[in-house]
Amino acid sequence: MKPTFKLLVLLIAAGIAYSLESFTCDKTAAKGDSSLFKTKEGEKRYLEAYSKSLALWPVKYSEVDLKTSFGKAHVIISGPERGNPLVLLHGMNASSTMWYPNVKELSATNRIYAIDFIAEPGKSVLRKDIKTNEDLVKWYDEVFEKLHLKKMDIVAASRGGWIALQLAMHSRKKINHIVLLSPAQSFIQVKPKKSVLKNFFFSMRPERKNLRSTLKTLSYNVDKLEAPFVEQYYLCQENMKMDAGFLKMDVYSDKELQSLKMPVMVLIGDHDIFNNSKSTDRAKELISNVETAIIKRSGHFVSFDQPVIVDEQILTFLQKKTVI
Repeated sequence: MKPTFKLLVLLIAAGIAYSLESFTCDKTAAKGDSSLFKTKEGEKRYLEAYSKSLALWPVKYSEVDLKTSFGKAHVIISGPERGNPLVLLHGMNASSTMWYPNVKELSATNRIYAIDFIAEPGKSVLRKDIKTNEDLVKWYDEVFEKLHLKKMDIVAASRGGWIALQLAMHSRKKINHIVLLSPAQSFIQVKPKKSVLKNFFFSMRPERKNLRSTLKTLSYNVDKLEAPFVEQYYLCQENMKMDAGFLKMDVYSDKELQSLKMPVMVLIGDHDIFNNSKSTDRAKELISNVETAIIKRSGHFVSFDQPVIVDEQILTFLQKKTVI
C-alpha cells in the first residue's frame, strides 16, 4: 500500500471511530439484515427521493426487477427496442437516476440499461454480500443474462468506471466499447488532499450545512444540479450504512490495463479531484485502443457539468467499429 493511501486509510479509520455509534447502533435492524440502510424509515425517505429524481428523466422509461443469486437487481430501460445495447453504470452513491442529463441523447439510438449497483443504496436489494471481485463480476453477468445481453457497450462513471474495467477483464459477455467518465481509483491512486477528505468525512457524518460545499468539490457548477437529485444524494449519505467498498478498489496494474483490447475512451474533468493528466497519460501508455480527453470547466461530475460535450464524445466514439 502506498504511503499516501495509507494516510488516507488512517484518516478514514479515525473518522469511522469518531462516528462509530451512528454506523453500528441501528437498534431497529434485525440480526443478519443485509439492508444497506440504517433504518426502514430512512430507506423509505430515500426511495421517495429516488422516484422524484427519476421523474427528471426527459424520455420514456420502464423499470424492471430481476432475481439474482445476490438479491434483486433494478434496471431502468429506455430507448428503441432494437437499439444498440448500452449499459450505464453509475457513480458511488448516485444510483442510476444520475443519468438524467444524458439519457435523452444516449437513448436516441441506443437501448439503455441503467443498473443500480446492488451494494449501494438504490432500488436493487442486497440479500447476499458481494465479498470479492469474482462475486461482483458474477452478479453483473447474471443481470446481463437476465436482460438477454450477449454483447454491449458500457458507459460508466466514477466507481462505476472501476467496475466496468473489472467486467472488461473478467466478464463472460462481449463488451464492444467502454467509456469511462472520471473513473475512480482506476489509473492513479486517490490522494488524501483536502477536497477528497472532505467527501470521505461528509459520507461518514453528513450534515446539510456541509452539503453544498461538499458538492462544490465534485461539480464545477453545483447550481446546474437539479434539486431532486441533490436531495436524493444527501439522503443516501444520511441514511446508508457505512460503505467501505472503496477501500477494496486497487488501482489496476500495467498488465491488467494492457489486457484490454476493445476500444476504450477516458473522459475526465479539468477540475476532477480524483484524476488529472496522469490518468489519461497512463491510459494512453497501456491501453492499445484508447482515446482520452480532458473536459474543460468540469469536475468529477463531468456528465453533469458538460452534458452536451460528453454526450457528443460518447456517441461519436460508440459509432466506431470494433476490431479485436
